[in-house]
Amino acid sequence: MNTATNTAADWSKPLPGVIEPRWWTGRPALPPASFTIDCGEYAMGEADLEPDSDLARRMNRTFDEVGLVYLVNSGLNDLQMMRRFAKLIVDREMRYEGGANPRDLLEPNVYEVGAPLQAWLHYHHEMAYVGHSTRMLGFLCQRAVPGRGYTFVSDNLQATDAILESDLGRKLREHGLCYHRDLTDREAFAGTPQIGVYNHWQQSMMTDDPDEAEAAARAKGLEVEWGPNRLLKTRYYISGFEYFPLLDRNVLYSSIADDGMWFDAWPKVMHLPYEERPLKLTFGDGSEMSREEKQAFVNVYDEFGIPIDWNVGDIAIVCNYRFAHGRPSIHLGEGEARELGVLIGEAYERVGDLPGKW
Repeated sequence: MNTATNTAADWSKPLPGVIEPRWWTGRPALPPASFTIDCGEYAMGEADLEPDSDLARRMNRTFDEVGLVYLVNSGLNDLQMMRRFAKLIVDREMRYEGGANPRDLLEPNVYEVGAPLQAWLHYHHEMAYVGHSTRMLGFLCQRAVPGRGYTFVSDNLQATDAILESDLGRKLREHGLCYHRDLTDREAFAGTPQIGVYNHWQQSMMTDDPDEAEAAARAKGLEVEWGPNRLLKTRYYISGFEYFPLLDRNVLYSSIADDGMWFDAWPKVMHLPYEERPLKLTFGDGSEMSREEKQAFVNVYDEFGIPIDWNVGDIAIVCNYRFAHGRPSIHLGEGEARELGVLIGEAYERVGDLPGKW
């Protein structure tokens, strides 16, 4: 559970000059009525869990048309029951292996968010940094602080159109990206404060065997080398876009979340200079992104943001092609808690962009 127990320390102060997301313009990029389903008109019992129920048909129709479904007023407070409703759309789940965030299981097949509440999480597409990504995500709200615990999603179709009209978009299209990721060794930090640690390769790759970890990384399309203290260094070259079969077009599938900027508000990591942070994003030809380009990358998602103000029992299913997701920093008061369970949907092998599909 994420609770307000963090004590301020030297590594908890943001570095000057960081780029903090705005999240939205103050008006949602899509009308909430287009993706919100009020469950107050349903019993939310076994009959509604049937694949041919009115609720199931409505959920799938909304997801097909919009790529986002938000169930409110469900009356649910049990993660496994919420998961069953989410699975009316998320019918095939993947194992979170090789992921960047240090996620633990809250319950069978339901993961925690894997990030401290104090850190803002830049808009991103889940698992864009490996060869096997996911088509969709489910979020299940078990504990909430309404009005202060938002998640934001960004309409990626509008963001794609906008970035392709920019210098940054043209550069992404020409050069692609390289995702640099350095995973620490758990044994190297045994018995020490976890300062500067983001994720150990043992947790990311779900093994304690370095040979198995290396094989798992290569199976996901990553280039691998070992650094000092068994630091697992991976590199992944891919387009900044991804072909979306349903709409037969390439869509933006990258963000600044996979750069050192991810840690600008991350306790115990944010103090590190950029060259020592666990993530880095460069263009595919090895050239660095300028600050202006990073700001433009943040802006294009902020421009099309949509807030989700969680209440207990709310369920959101998000298409990973059609939406990016993220959230601001969250600071809790005494006795408050915010807890979301996460479902990772069906895996697929990335192809990048396809010619003629712009």
